[in-house]
Amino acid sequence: MYIPKHFEGSEAHGREIMKAHSWALLSTADESGAPLCTHLVLQWEDDGSPHGSLIGHMARANDHWKLFARGTPSLGLFWGPHAYVSPTWYTPGPKVPTWNYVTVHAYGRPQVIEATPAVLMVLTRLAAQYEGSGAEAWGLGRLPPGNAAEQTRNIVAFRMPVERIETKLKLSQNRELEDRQRVIAKLEASDSQDSQATAAWMKRVLPA
Repeated sequence: MYIPKHFEGSEAHGREIMKAHSWALLSTADESGAPLCTHLVLQWEDDGSPHGSLIGHMARANDHWKLFARGTPSLGLFWGPHAYVSPTWYTPGPKVPTWNYVTVHAYGRPQVIEATPAVLMVLTRLAAQYEGSGAEAWGLGRLPPGNAAEQTRNIVAFRMPVERIETKLKLSQNRELEDRQRVIAKLEASDSQDSQATAAWMKRVLPA
């Protein structure tokens, strides 16, 4: 990913974004070199390795997972908050529109998880991430006995040890402080949650 130095985020930022915005795009090159892409949830886990791992699953009917056996490098792409920035928000001058955003690229080689108990653990973790642990939370235990294991026949779970993480925080760091503050004010005044969240990220990278 093209990342000018002033837009470079830390790996800690990247982990935060991946955990908060786990709806991702997984891309793997096929035999011809063309990218095969699947939209899915990728959950980042701290497994004690330098960059952690991503776990997920996809439909068994999706040929994407068959590329994993070749050890083909893959890319997990995560989007954080993003928003349009109008040049009318800046101080007067010949300025142009842009887009502010935060995003993460995580690179690795996915590995298929074969054992049914391990697949069920992946599904349990993914459900718990969104359901929580309250009395009303859904879990695999709500399915009839044996049903969860039966349904794993229709999916393929995988783990991708992360080899490298790139984080880009494009948040007007290349503009004067007054322009950055004016953009923040406009985004905070917006009804869009993405715009408000982008403003919050902009505040985090303001000079001390």
